[in-house]
Amino acid sequence: MKNNSTYIRWLYRLAITLLAVITFYILYLLHPVWKPVLSVIIIGIIPFLLGGFITYLLHPVVEKLFEAGIHRGIAILLIYILFFGGLGYAVYKGIPIIIHQLKDLAENAPLYTDQYQRWLDYIQRQTSTWPDGIQQQLDSRIERFEKWLNGIVALVLSGVLKVMNSLLLFAIVPFISFYLLKDFPTVKKTATRLTPKRWRNSAGSFLRDLDESLGGYIRGQLLVCLIIGTLAALSFWMFDMKYPLLLGIIVGITNVIPYFGPVIGAVPAAIVASTISNEMIIKVVVIVFVLQFLEGNILSPLIVGKSLHMHPLFIMAALIIGGEVGGVLGLIVAVPLLAMLKVAIIHARTHFTAREAP
Repeated sequence: MKNNSTYIRWLYRLAITLLAVITFYILYLLHPVWKPVLSVIIIGIIPFLLGGFITYLLHPVVEKLFEAGIHRGIAILLIYILFFGGLGYAVYKGIPIIIHQLKDLAENAPLYTDQYQRWLDYIQRQTSTWPDGIQQQLDSRIERFEKWLNGIVALVLSGVLKVMNSLLLFAIVPFISFYLLKDFPTVKKTATRLTPKRWRNSAGSFLRDLDESLGGYIRGQLLVCLIIGTLAALSFWMFDMKYPLLLGIIVGITNVIPYFGPVIGAVPAAIVASTISNEMIIKVVVIVFVLQFLEGNILSPLIVGKSLHMHPLFIMAALIIGGEVGGVLGLIVAVPLLAMLKVAIIHARTHFTAREAP
């Protein structure tokens, strides 16, 4: 009887697996039908995802003001004036300058391309006597670095174009974020009720630990990138560097990538500086070095702190794997995914240890 029940159970699992495979195959065959519908749904969800992300960023500040005795609505209004008001003013003042600098950059693009090509030719001449294997590896690394830079540029440009083409869609994001912040306790209670009772304690503990590790890192890293980008733009402007705002934005965006970001962000500035003078190259290198020292020794320890509680070697390994698998996007999401994986492993180990305990 026991053998028969085991046999039936395995047949049942096999039938479920085959049914799932057939279902997924049929759905794949029908992708011309459901893919357009899915695209519309994704477009409709994006504002809610952005609103949720902004809510996630601003919620701790609102809670601190609320705990200090300020009414939740007034606290949200104050944060909105500072956050969206500052963001709107920056966009209002910055967009014309960015467009002007992009136009000038496009007109002088052949000059910068030639300068970059001269750098590559110089590197190849200096390494021409190296063994073939090392030479091929160097060429391969240079080619991949170019793809990284192209990926960053394409990512930024596509993001700007999508925002410009969907201004009305993104205009509702502040309203979504406002209602989520205002009704955050209600949203939290609803999510708790929807969670099965046997999972509520473990799910709540998991989310708290995840927020402590990942939330602090994301909020801190974004603030550090904003400060570094602003300081870079001001420094380039003070030293009469071309395209200070554009290059400052690039430095700020690439700074989100730990360790490798400042090097990637410095390359466009160095190429532009090389077309001006050797003195300007030195100034750019010094600016980037000082900003990197400031970020690594003052800003990140003060703002981000040790929210991840991970050794730098693990972070570097995650960045290398992320870069190999997903390119620029992989570098950006590698550390947050590592933080999520760490919290998940710790909770899974605790869960299975508790189950095995007598």
